[in-house]
Amino acid sequence: MPLYAISRDAPVRVLFVEDSAEDAELIQMQLEDAHLRAEYLCVDDAAGLRAALDSFVPDIVLSDLSMPGFSGHDALAIVRAHSPMLPFIFVSGTMGEEVAVAALREGANDYILKHSSARLPVAVDRALREARIEAERQRVEAELMRSQRLESMSLLAAGLSHDLRNILQPLLIVPDLIAQRSDDPRLHQLAAVVAECGRRGHEMAESMLSFVRGSRRASERFRAADLFHAVQLLLKGSMPAGVRLDVRLPDPELSLDANYTELQQCLLNLSLNAIQAMPSGGQLELAAEAADGGVRLEVSDTGKGMDEQILRQLFTPFFTTKADGTGLGLVSCKRIVAGMGGRMEVSSQPGQGTRFVLWLPLLAEEADEGLPAVVAGHGQRILLVFHEAARQSLIGNALASQGYVPDRAGDGAAALRRWAESGAPDLVIVDSGIAMFPAAALLSTMHESGYAGPAIVIEDRETPFDPAQVPASMPLHRLQQPVDMHRLFEVVAQVLAVPA
Repeated sequence: MPLYAISRDAPVRVLFVEDSAEDAELIQMQLEDAHLRAEYLCVDDAAGLRAALDSFVPDIVLSDLSMPGFSGHDALAIVRAHSPMLPFIFVSGTMGEEVAVAALREGANDYILKHSSARLPVAVDRALREARIEAERQRVEAELMRSQRLESMSLLAAGLSHDLRNILQPLLIVPDLIAQRSDDPRLHQLAAVVAECGRRGHEMAESMLSFVRGSRRASERFRAADLFHAVQLLLKGSMPAGVRLDVRLPDPELSLDANYTELQQCLLNLSLNAIQAMPSGGQLELAAEAADGGVRLEVSDTGKGMDEQILRQLFTPFFTTKADGTGLGLVSCKRIVAGMGGRMEVSSQPGQGTRFVLWLPLLAEEADEGLPAVVAGHGQRILLVFHEAARQSLIGNALASQGYVPDRAGDGAAALRRWAESGAPDLVIVDSGIAMFPAAALLSTMHESGYAGPAIVIEDRETPFDPAQVPASMPLHRLQQPVDMHRLFEVVAQVLAVPA
């Protein structure tokens, strides 16, 4: 029965740096007697040690101090340069006190004399255990740093998203007004282009929040061919002369369900990375086909590829191999794909190129619901309660152009004052993000105080509205940001057509 037993379930890899095969065998027998489950390898020179560190990947190194043409001090220097935290123990026939102290200062974990090696299993177990503890500490520390970075990104994304949506709001409202005021088909076409740009821009602003929240963005059905065509157009100005773009699409009518803007952003990011990986030219390929009940998209290149170390860190926030990179592009892509219910995989070899595979599920098609036609207003008074003056002004002007009379308030308290001064409106449109009486509290107070008309809540994703807090007898409709003005006009006409 051994005096000390090493308790480990998983096998470890032990590397001997030893010129005596007999001594290495004796040490191995001693560790096996202590019930260490291990694989063993013995080297006796610098070249063999370097090769073993890369191919054998040891969990611990046991090294002799003096060997012909090679020393334990040299071995320790090589190991520390390769793996600073790898446990290293000197096992030597002779070692004076000064030599032992110097070895510990150089980074050795311990030293054992061969003629009194009973302490060896204890030293090996302690070194392995301390290495595991240190690895876990570094993992937790890295996870904490990652969490702090994502928290900072969340604050930044929230601020930028808020400002960008305010700037883009006119692009969502004005085109509808222009189209309704003109019969010129060219003007209608320009208005449609502006509205589409506004919608895509608004979705990109929202995607900054979904990046850190992992929230699911609305999906739409579109053809893969149309998506690839848009990516080709966006890449046209970035494509070097030596890079050839090929599109492989066996089924030109293949469709997929996803957020078009986010997926376009993802494919564009991957394609630009591929182009940068081919400074001397090569082939970039976009491919799509039905697979596993969904759609598989591929972006591949014939560039310089990546090694295992880079692949392991590829989706770590802020990790980048480019001097001007942010380290967020691939993280964003993976979040986008995961948010759509899909998965993203990568394979690469140095000198052999890289392939990204995105798999997305198909969703059941939903039937479109018929909506009543837009009806112009006849002077009905609408109380608008918005905390953002720009959004309130735009929606107020739009409703005025339809024949309604807007009455504006910046918060819940101001809305109650306007009601007391001017009487009950025909309709209340309230932003879910107002202060000084939240939307639900404002509507409940008005209803309890005698307001019998309908209400429309413009609901922001950041400030969701709970309809359960409003009396069930109050006619209530909810619309999501960004506001589609045509849809808003239809709902306003619909609720005002119903007698209070």
